[in-house]
Amino acid sequence: MGTVDKLRARAETLKTARLLDVGPDDLAFLAELPADDVRRLRADCVAALFDRSPEMLDRIASATKLVPAGVAAAISQKALGPRLAAAVAGRLEPARAADIIEKLPVAFTAESCAHLDPRRISGIVDRLDEGLVVRIALELAGRADHLTMGRFVGHLRDSALSRILPQVGDATVLRTGFLVDDPERLGRIVELMGEERLASVIARAAADGLWPEALAVAGMVTGEQRGRIASLAAARPVEHLDALVTTVAAQGLWESLLPLVALLSDEERRAVAALPALRDPGVLGDIVPAVVSTGLWAEFLPLVEVLPEPSRQVVADRAGALGDEDLDGLAREVDKRDLWGLVLPLVELMSDEAKTRIFALPSFRDAEPS
Repeated sequence: MGTVDKLRARAETLKTARLLDVGPDDLAFLAELPADDVRRLRADCVAALFDRSPEMLDRIASATKLVPAGVAAAISQKALGPRLAAAVAGRLEPARAADIIEKLPVAFTAESCAHLDPRRISGIVDRLDEGLVVRIALELAGRADHLTMGRFVGHLRDSALSRILPQVGDATVLRTGFLVDDPERLGRIVELMGEERLASVIARAAADGLWPEALAVAGMVTGEQRGRIASLAAARPVEHLDALVTTVAAQGLWESLLPLVALLSDEERRAVAALPALRDPGVLGDIVPAVVSTGLWAEFLPLVEVLPEPSRQVVADRAGALGDEDLDGLAREVDKRDLWGLVLPLVELMSDEAKTRIFALPSFRDAEPS
């Protein structure tokens, strides 16, 4: 499984654990599955939990329609509690649910939000007063309930987001972005943040060890925004970047990092190549199989080109030790993307035995380096 999927699957696993009211460790095995499969499982769980509600909820919902919104709010708060109130809200027409929510304390509503049928969020949020939406979001931020924030943020209007973003911390932005349910909306949020705030968020990722969250966000935004994030990350001090590489190596997130490195300028890429962590043979050795499994040679080879000589030698030795099938895959990718100018200097560093084996492969014999 690709490592971009690994980050997405990690987020989907956390969301599913919250939905099922179990600890994330109980579902840790899900993080090894393709993220789209975990997302479908979560959708099935939502349907199973909310579509087969007991008749009692329908009876409560029907009764709720007969009393004023203020009375219904008092009943929800004093007799039902947050979880049951959310279940009932999911059985009401969105406009009626919104009327009741506007009569409830913000703290009660925020707690209830975690239990609301996710499919009902958009209809209800659209009918709420924007000021109330902002207060609920800030209450969730104060509770560090990033999972619920991630569920709701994709349904908020730009005007509400513009009021919320300045009032929440950079770490909250990152953690919520990692867990966002609507990745397509994330790009708009990045635009609303502006360059200065985005730089602040990346600095927070470095300071608080939130690099996986930052990588996940970068993987979900547009290409131009991804390039901005890559450059902002590359501008961090050496110790921060070294921690990034160490984190990526420890968690196997090369597929998330290498596409960002490929977006850097030559100067920025040289700064990355000079990092102490990329002089560690263990780290360098682990990159090669990750590149093999993901086919990211076009993203990796420009970095190899500017690595110090000893580091390039480690990569050459590790690549030369690959099996024939993997080497053949390398050759075909190089030929397809016209990367011979980058790969031939690497081949020159390999042992004579590795060179002989490589040039005997059909893909190398048939290729026509330019």
